[in-house]
Amino acid sequence: MPLLVGNVGLIFTKGDLKEVREEVAKYKVGAPARVGLVAPVDVVVPPGNTGLDPSQTSFFQVLNIPTKINKGTVEIITPVELIKKGDKVGSSESALLAKLGIRPFSYGLVITNVYDSGSVFSPEVLDLTEDDLMEKFASGVSMVASVSLAISYPTIAAAPHMFLNGYKNVLAVAVETEYSYPHADKIKEYLKDPSKFAVAAPVAADSGAAAPSAAKEEEKKEEPEEESDGDLGMSLFD
Repeated sequence: MPLLVGNVGLIFTKGDLKEVREEVAKYKVGAPARVGLVAPVDVVVPPGNTGLDPSQTSFFQVLNIPTKINKGTVEIITPVELIKKGDKVGSSESALLAKLGIRPFSYGLVITNVYDSGSVFSPEVLDLTEDDLMEKFASGVSMVASVSLAISYPTIAAAPHMFLNGYKNVLAVAVETEYSYPHADKIKEYLKDPSKFAVAAPVAADSGAAAPSAAKEEEKKEEPEEESDGDLGMSLFD
């Protein structure tokens, strides 16, 4: 109710709110630049023939608009920024624009608020796409998971990470002790024979630059791959 104050109207619809807003924005009415009105946009007078006779040049001189007489009419030579956004329209600017038949401003309905299912929100919300919503949701889930892990409070978002961290602890104990199980046996086997981590390097080419490149490639392959966010290290269970 506090929003229904002043020159406010209501549009009732069962359609898509974004489509309704776009439809409303199509309808605008041109308006002249009245004296004392605050300009909502910049007003630029384009160059060209004005159709006014030479006796009207006084208007252009007052506003410092360069003109010339061409075939008995006044012609503006260059584009002129007559009024800047936020400035008040003066009497000379208003009279000149009226003579030129320029209606620089427009008026129409502006959506100020949206009411839907008991909630009131800004119309900018209608610009959000599904990708934006998914990004915000994913960011929220990430924050929940971070807090849950920091305080050791289980949540659905943190559960996969907690299980993975727990498995890593069990695996670390198994590696350091005689306790073992099938997956730990596989890790212990790798640790006993590090050569299994090595990958055969490609045959070096005749050029001297090929050998360092092959060495870098072998070193890169020997490094254990980091766990991706997608599998959360679940490959350890394979």
